[in-house]
Amino acid sequence: MDCFAVSIAQGLSVHSSSERPQPLLMALLFGLFQGGMPLIGYFAGSLFSDFFHRYAPWIALLLLAFIGGRMVWESLHDKSEEASGWQPGRLLLLAVATSIDALATGVVFIPVPERLWSGVVIIGLVSGLFSCVGYLIGKLVGEHFRVNVELIGGLILIAIGLKIWLEGVCLL
Repeated sequence: MDCFAVSIAQGLSVHSSSERPQPLLMALLFGLFQGGMPLIGYFAGSLFSDFFHRYAPWIALLLLAFIGGRMVWESLHDKSEEASGWQPGRLLLLAVATSIDALATGVVFIPVPERLWSGVVIIGLVSGLFSCVGYLIGKLVGEHFRVNVELIGGLILIAIGLKIWLEGVCLL
């Protein structure tokens, strides 16, 4: 759901139809990271599970707050076309930030290793699909309502970071 919400924010920030191939890159990155992080968590196993449980919410909060904060700042100041939400580095950071809490879920597969690969594929495909749908929803809403969508998108990213952090802190 995190990558779905971030994808809505990305769809809201679309300014032209020349950005069409980018949602596919976003869905691919989100799907790969959402599916790949549990795989990494599985292989890291119990060695790093305490670290993941303890620090993943903080890392996600910092990354999403940084990206969201920049979007809010850019929405309130003049900016060039280069500051688009489709910068590959920004998409990569968003993919990492929304999936970092999935590292800890890889430990769930340790008692049932036969379900690891099917779980990873399902997580990756569903995340990629949700990213595409979220982007389309955001784009449709953004086209029909004239609001500062970059500001709203930045605030959404910060809220998602806070949600991940609160979930992680409350579960500790």
